[in-house]
Amino acid sequence: MAFIPKILGQVAPAAATYIVAYTVPSSTNTTISTITVSNANAAARTFRIYVMSAADVITFGSTSPQAKHFIAYDVTVGATDTTIMTLGITLAVGDLIGAYASAASSLAVNIYGSELT
Repeated sequence: MAFIPKILGQVAPAAATYIVAYTVPSSTNTTISTITVSNANAAARTFRIYVMSAADVITFGSTSPQAKHFIAYDVTVGATDTTIMTLGITLAVGDLIGAYASAASSLAVNIYGSELT
């Protein structure tokens, strides 16, 4: 088994739209270590980050989150600023992490961690 640190996902969500940033591939376990949310806009914006299990994706028939999936909800990131979240979230095959932004293309969400294959 190999433990591979890497960039797991990079997205710029459209306004008020949930987007899957990373899904754990088959035969893999993943640890999310850091998420950064950068705001390139001259005004403050808000973001949401959510984590869903593969089982919940099947149960709900969608990758759109329910209240229980949010790890950050409407968090403000200041104008031309960055929010850094240091985590230790472990994910199994098919689990996913997603994002949402209050305004289109103004926020960049970067997810870093390691895959164990």
